[in-house]
Amino acid sequence: MRAVVQRVTRASVTVDGEIIGAIGNGLVVLLGIARDDAEKDAEYLVEKILALRIFDDESGRMNRSVTDVYGGVLIVSQFTLYGDVRRGLRPSWINAAPPEIAEPLYEYFVQQARTLITQVATGSFRAMMQVELVNDGPVTILLESRKLF
Repeated sequence: MRAVVQRVTRASVTVDGEIIGAIGNGLVVLLGIARDDAEKDAEYLVEKILALRIFDDESGRMNRSVTDVYGGVLIVSQFTLYGDVRRGLRPSWINAAPPEIAEPLYEYFVQQARTLITQVATGSFRAMMQVELVNDGPVTILLESRKLF
């Protein structure tokens, strides 16, 4: 799994002109799922993301997690994180999980997040979405689940 994690002051996801998920202060997680990902990848990434110390403490140092600051998390599926453009200009999606694998793992990731933090919003799997956010800092972190397995 790959995740692009952005610290935000607010964020929302719109589908067909309707806001379906929104948060205030917190994290936007753009989540890509690979063909060979499993539940252990989701568990690892959820725990890592929620523990990231990328929010300022009273001294202005990045020393607090999203749970420490009572922030929200907006999770958006994004298979394009596995786009491969090493050959040519049109991305290959060969490493991205097909929907029948990716959707259950995305839902599992969301479920795991909801067991650890109260405010979790989502996009809509396989929908054309408009994601609006205000990146705070900006702070953007890239994570992969497989580097430690």
